[in-house]
Amino acid sequence: MRLSRIRLAGFKSFVDPVTVHLRSNLVGILGPNGCGKSNVIDAVRWVMGESAASRLRGEAMSDVIFSGSATRKPVGQASVELVFDNAEGRLGGAWASYAEISVRRLVNRDGTSQYFLNGTRCRRRDVTELFLGTGLGPRSYAIVEQGMISRVIDARPEELRAFLEEAAGISKYKERRRETETRIRHTRENLDRLADVREELERRLQVLARQARAAEQYRALRAGERELKTGLLALRWQALAAATAALEADGARLETALE
Repeated sequence: MRLSRIRLAGFKSFVDPVTVHLRSNLVGILGPNGCGKSNVIDAVRWVMGESAASRLRGEAMSDVIFSGSATRKPVGQASVELVFDNAEGRLGGAWASYAEISVRRLVNRDGTSQYFLNGTRCRRRDVTELFLGTGLGPRSYAIVEQGMISRVIDARPEELRAFLEEAAGISKYKERRRETETRIRHTRENLDRLADVREELERRLQVLARQARAAEQYRALRAGERELKTGLLALRWQALAAATAALEADGARLETALE
């Protein structure tokens, strides 16, 4: 997989759309100081997912957008696209069948970035995973900048190990292992939280069970109370009916005596 073209528009000093063709494996960019040579390397780092503005020689991510000059107005967004030649199918997986692979990043003044793979919107993580194990990346050894050779020579063993692992193509497996371990840790944390929630729910169920038993007892007592009241009213009605009958009989007897 070889970088064949770089398309820039609104990125730092490249206010107008520019396409840089890399026609061979050895390409040099010559020019006086301040002409934008370093901006090309910054563009490559940026489109591959660099998120630290300091590594792009800026204070904020919006600093990569052309901020204007004495003769040109500032622009509202910056876009960089890298086009890779994958004719040999070096990039495996779902991208092995593509002869060309384009990676594009676009940023607006509000600092929001958008990533595209072959014109399809994607996540920054998708771009990072695409280059894992290939030696490419925003901070990989494949991009040699000023002072990097001395940093490699003076690097500690663990730093050299990172370079060697990236060159050997095992960094992607370590990244996947790290992601798997992170998922396992999050799953364990979720299980712990689930156990706490379950314990709390069990306590609530015990309280609700006691309340349910009390409610059942209350309903039974209320039913018994209604039954007793009904029986008492029936007895009172019978007594009143008997008293009424006796009074009616006395009234009839008195009427007869009166006649």
